[in-house]
Amino acid sequence: MSVQFEGRQALSCPSSSRGVRLETLGCRLNEAELEGWSREFERRGFRVVGDGEPADLVVINSCAVTQEAVRKSRQILRRAHRANPAARLVVSGCLAALEAEALARESGVDLVVSNRDKDRLVEIALDALAIPAMPELAIDDAAASLFTRGRQRAFVKVQDGCRYQCTFCITTQARGEERSRAIPEVLETVNRLASNGIQEVVLSGVHLGGYGSDLGTDLADLIARLLAETDVARIRLGSLEPWDLPEGFWRLFENGRLMPHLHLPLQSGSDAVLKRMARRCKTDEFARLVGAGRAAVPDLNLTTDIIVGFPGETEDDWRQTLDFVRTMRFAQIHVFGFSPRAGTLAAGLPDRVDAETRKRRCQELKTLADALRLDRLREQIGTRAQVLFEGPPALPPDVGRSGYTPNYLPVRIAPGLPIASNQLCDVRLTAIDETGASLIAEPVDRCGGV
Repeated sequence: MSVQFEGRQALSCPSSSRGVRLETLGCRLNEAELEGWSREFERRGFRVVGDGEPADLVVINSCAVTQEAVRKSRQILRRAHRANPAARLVVSGCLAALEAEALARESGVDLVVSNRDKDRLVEIALDALAIPAMPELAIDDAAASLFTRGRQRAFVKVQDGCRYQCTFCITTQARGEERSRAIPEVLETVNRLASNGIQEVVLSGVHLGGYGSDLGTDLADLIARLLAETDVARIRLGSLEPWDLPEGFWRLFENGRLMPHLHLPLQSGSDAVLKRMARRCKTDEFARLVGAGRAAVPDLNLTTDIIVGFPGETEDDWRQTLDFVRTMRFAQIHVFGFSPRAGTLAAGLPDRVDAETRKRRCQELKTLADALRLDRLREQIGTRAQVLFEGPPALPPDVGRSGYTPNYLPVRIAPGLPIASNQLCDVRLTAIDETGASLIAEPVDRCGGV
């Protein structure tokens, strides 16, 4: 077990439940893990606390996908220690997997838990820090910590690790081999969340399409079982690499509870660049996949990631990327300027693209992405959708509630309308807001109020 510990005096057991603060950055999988920890802490008598509330224990799920993520992870760690100097501090996540010894030397850090042990983080932390559980104070509500943070969608971790070796990716080293949660365990988690009021779950993994490779099953089987054996209103998929999609995948969307949105990381629209990235899906394969998806799921919304300025990316490569992105009509693009990540093959590749060129290309892509997003939003005006409205239970009177359509387009509704948080409401999409980033809606029928 890869755990490093610098002991401090064990906490005594107070008469009231202890507060645990949970922080994360990075991918949806990190968020899913955090939510899993929050439920486990609550079952052991802890109370999940928010910003500004005193905490006895702080747990940070770090990220290391880029050097900027490493910087932000350390920043969160130090800020958490300053805000809660007497709290015990536990760090896990990808940075903890790659730089465990350095993190253990950070001021205030009591425990570093490796990625391979993080599914047992709560048990390990309570044991290593000699903190007694208090089951008599347990909160029997799987959604309580989500609602406390003004969140309604629950991220459910179903898979970890990746068998592939993209040259820019450090995650394979940090997360290790592929591991899948058994279907009955996922069903139990989702049913418990639904019984406590959660309307939407997001299935998350490092290589979600590889789910079940170690269990003799696949992602389609998992989704089919969830649709058949749970009552949760909406099931959404996290980031999905555009390969290893199981047979019959598109037919699953015939069930309206499976949300018609996919985030398919493309990374580049140039096959030459994709080859240097060691990606397994070239542009023609990606285009065929998108064509099949849109033919089977008419309102399918696609979003993606693009890395700009990968080593060796020429102007011709870049024009190919812009043209391909335009053809694919992505509704949202996460734009990343390439930065070398120590420990990856890409960090040693020749023909670096200079910073000024990367900056220019990033801006070109962001301009195109904004235009494509606006086009997608315009297509929705005049249509109807069922929106899951989110946010804290109480809002200022001048703030309208917001949420997402099934195909993951943001929607705002006028202030003052009595729409409750965590409510599914049929709306008519009437306009685009002044920022160009969100749709404006009005209820079709009376929605239940707060």
